[in-house]
Amino acid sequence: MSGRTSLVPFNAGALALHPGSLGNLDAYITAVNRVPMLTAEEEVSLARAFREREDLDAARQLVLSHLRLVVSVARNYLGYGLPHADLIQEGSIGLMKAVKRFDPERGVRLVSFALHWIKAEIHEFILRNWRLVKVATTKAQRKLFFNLRRMRQGLGTMSQDEVAHIARELNVKPGEVAEMETRMTGADLSLEGRNEDGEEEFAPIAYLSDPDAEPTGVLERRQNERLQTDGVRHALARLDDRSRRIIEARWLDEDVDGNVGTATLHDLADEFGVSAERIRQIEVKALQKLRTALEVVA
Repeated sequence: MSGRTSLVPFNAGALALHPGSLGNLDAYITAVNRVPMLTAEEEVSLARAFREREDLDAARQLVLSHLRLVVSVARNYLGYGLPHADLIQEGSIGLMKAVKRFDPERGVRLVSFALHWIKAEIHEFILRNWRLVKVATTKAQRKLFFNLRRMRQGLGTMSQDEVAHIARELNVKPGEVAEMETRMTGADLSLEGRNEDGEEEFAPIAYLSDPDAEPTGVLERRQNERLQTDGVRHALARLDDRSRRIIEARWLDEDVDGNVGTATLHDLADEFGVSAERIRQIEVKALQKLRTALEVVA
């Protein structure tokens, strides 16, 4: 049961009958079918009493006399796999909304006016609960959702001609018809497998998991990133200007083509006026200092 009970001025609990109150659904349906139908004159009189004097008993009688309509409409939506009692309860809420808005002076019977509200409430309930993934968000998609099951022929896969015919009738694209059919006929799949006889069933969780999201790996990558940014920057700051220049030119600087560390020992030897061997010695010592500094950061 959806548990909604007071969406209109009069409380749904004031109704003498609701699914479950008589022990089972069959007893409820039998009881509502025994409630006498109202004549047009009685209906107008009760509707005026509710609109003009907020007579809750009059509203209750209007609702009770039309509950058989709710049962009849709800029965048409059993194919969506939702409990009949829940569909009836949601339809009853729609009926109460209709009674709240019904104007007896327009010359329209309540049964005709209420039909829209009953269906609308049931439609909303189905769309909220039929599947975890919402299948219909636009007005056209909702129309397609609730008419496709009725219009398709048989239980097998629809032919291209049948898809094209339904698309023309409902003024949607053939691709939308095919997609909706796939979503409506596809079975729900458990994310995690069942464990039977000590063996776990292969399930989507096994191949949907992201190996890059494993906590230990995430922490290691974050630590490496920290070493490559803050750690390197702090380690370079401990070097003297010449050593830092040599390390940057040999290992960090990029040229116009994106190549890293293209400076040679001879290039740096010419820059500082020393031998290439001396540049190599300075580089070795500087790298040792960097490793020591990065170990401290780690």
